Amino acid sequence: MRFLGHIEAKTDKKGRVFLPAIFRKEIQVAGEEHLILRKDVFQPCLVLYPESVWNLQLDTLRNRLNRWNKKHQQIFRMFVSDVELITLDGNGRFLIPKRYLKMANIQQEVRFIGMDDTIEIWCHSNEDEPFMDASEFTKDLQDIMSDDENQAISTNRSPKEHPKNEISAPLVL
Repeated sequence: MRFLGHIEAKTDKKGRVFLPAIFRKEIQVAGEEHLILRKDVFQPCLVLYPESVWNLQLDTLRNRLNRWNKKHQQIFRMFVSDVELITLDGNGRFLIPKRYLKMANIQQEVRFIGMDDTIEIWCHSNEDEPFMDASEFTKDLQDIMSDDENQAISTNRSPKEHPKNEISAPLVL
């Protein structure tokens, strides 16, 4: 399941919004019945997780935390306590609760951004906020993709097996 692209939409007066058809199709094909909504940890946006992706994220977090460590329990509690289980209605709409609209500064217009296995929901007026400056993006992407360890991972080889002079396909932007 891969969510890609960005789509603009509007909420109605009740805070309901249509999940874009391209994302609904991905969810249906994967057999997902529920989505999980929470505020992003780093950005002023909301994140929709397919239930299976949420469960994997939760398992990963839980495995890194010690139940007998007070700080770890607080982190886990904070992460899981403010989530909403979302089910699409027959028309493909869902309700964004008022507290979430406030958290993300959403008035009426929203932008859905596919982020591989999750979907972000941004306030449309924050048009440039989700993105980096183009030159910064190019430099940072080059740094990440040219790192020997990352190239080894992307080609399923250890860093020692990855020849530095090997020609790889260029990334087209």
